[in-house]
Amino acid sequence: MMSSMSSSTTAAYRAARDVLQDLAGDYEKAVTAFEWPDFGDRFNWAIDWFDAVARGVDRTALWIVEEDGSEAKYSFDQLARRSDQVAAHLAAHGVARGDRVLLMLDNQVELWESMLAVMKLGGVILPATTALGPAELTDRVERAGVAHVLVNAAQTAKFDQVPGSYRRIAVGDAPAGWVAYRDAYELSVPPAEHPGTAPGDPQLLYFTSGTTSKPKLVEHTQVSYPVGHLATSFWVAAKPGDVHLNISSPGWAKHAWSCFFAPWIAEATIFVYNYTRFDAAKLLEQLRRAGVNTFCAPPTVWRMLIKADLSGGPGALRELLSAGEPLNPEVMDQVARAWGLTIRDGYGQTELPLAVGNVPGMPVKPGSMGLPLPGVPIVLVDPLTGEPADEGEICVDLSRRPMSLMTGYRGDPERNAEAMAGGYYHTGDVASRDADGYIFYIGRTDDVFKASDYKISPFELESVLIEHPAVAEAAVVPAPDELRLAVPKAYVALAAGYEPTAETAFAILQHARENLAPYQRIRRIEFFELPKTISGKIRRVDLRGREERAAAGQAEVTEYRDDQFPQLKAPKA
Repeated sequence: MMSSMSSSTTAAYRAARDVLQDLAGDYEKAVTAFEWPDFGDRFNWAIDWFDAVARGVDRTALWIVEEDGSEAKYSFDQLARRSDQVAAHLAAHGVARGDRVLLMLDNQVELWESMLAVMKLGGVILPATTALGPAELTDRVERAGVAHVLVNAAQTAKFDQVPGSYRRIAVGDAPAGWVAYRDAYELSVPPAEHPGTAPGDPQLLYFTSGTTSKPKLVEHTQVSYPVGHLATSFWVAAKPGDVHLNISSPGWAKHAWSCFFAPWIAEATIFVYNYTRFDAAKLLEQLRRAGVNTFCAPPTVWRMLIKADLSGGPGALRELLSAGEPLNPEVMDQVARAWGLTIRDGYGQTELPLAVGNVPGMPVKPGSMGLPLPGVPIVLVDPLTGEPADEGEICVDLSRRPMSLMTGYRGDPERNAEAMAGGYYHTGDVASRDADGYIFYIGRTDDVFKASDYKISPFELESVLIEHPAVAEAAVVPAPDELRLAVPKAYVALAAGYEPTAETAFAILQHARENLAPYQRIRRIEFFELPKTISGKIRRVDLRGREERAAAGQAEVTEYRDDQFPQLKAPKA
């Protein structure tokens, strides 16, 4: 039976959720009406929310489809009970409140069970991608103080090279010295008791993907993700009983955002389609078959989907979403023409759940990330004056600190001081704001550069480049130049069927010249396999370094320059 304290906590959470659900489509009222809930001195999302809405409910909470067509469905009640079993099993093997538990699993039911179970014990979850190797795992185990690791049996050999006294738990056939996860299912246990976690206690530790430096260790509390994602749920706009599909890999923050918290906050079904190699046609087939209502994918996936046949229609889709990196307007246009639906872009970070978004009921302006979400006080700050401005770094006003913001970077006081300087949390992203309050992404503070004294936003140039059919992906960086100090250079990954020839380079440069202002002119182009982080983000820092080495005679580049093509036409009037 739910205690009166848990009951009141659940009621406060539901009231905040319902304000946003009831006001979906009315941004102004939602911003005015929404307040972060106050839980007093105790909160645990797995007990106070998930179990409260899950027990006795037979509706599907998790639906996993494999590439071979096999599938499994788990009800809300089943996952509440199964996570009770796992929690009891983990507790019997030493997992206790405050312990750091590294989870390295694929999209499988054990991932959702174990996340709920560790939460129920008051443990701290450290999600990790299965792509990590022994060196990266060693760094994570040491820096996070990991006490337990829970991984698939196929991954256990990696830990032979990871020193430490941590407990080892394996899903599948457990090797010698490893605890068998499957033994949890033999237990007969009562519902898990509240671990007494306070709102400020740690719950999640994330290593960022490190686009410019060594991964940072981000700490989140019992409320910053579980409650902070109320805003994300408002953006997703899923309703109870909806089917939600998010394309994201386990181990990264976006997976927790949209494959765990946001849909279950809405009491929707999480739909997962596992595949070894992305196939747009098969994904679309599954999306229609499952009756998916809300669908979120990163720009890379959207760019691949528009190359596929969209003529089959959107099925039951109602909401289309994109996050992770800015979405290019051309992609939105093609989907809108084919399906009559608008992709709504959103912005957030590992450190800060979704903070800006194009929300239901508001006009979507091409190229804009939208408006600040309810409860998130976003300010653009001029880096020179430190004052609010219409163009500047995207920041959070700490005088109105949102519940969704991280605690900080664990074990890194210098980086914390820099991130929280001047009364703001600094995202490191630069944007502009129009007269209606819409925010437009310009770039990372270290990606924006000057050419001939004009400020260049790589994103603007890349958005034009990918409109050309030969361009699958592009990254624009400054190339040192004796006359202009720096000129825009495009590194291009070609689409299937195109060759890295002078003819292709000319066609892309001509397209860019016709669609960009003269000061934005791309002067050089190189066909290149773009370096990426383990989570798939382009590492422009590597490309900038390559250009600097080339200028110093320490590296060779194979590029085409615009002055090689005198036949390039002047921009259109």
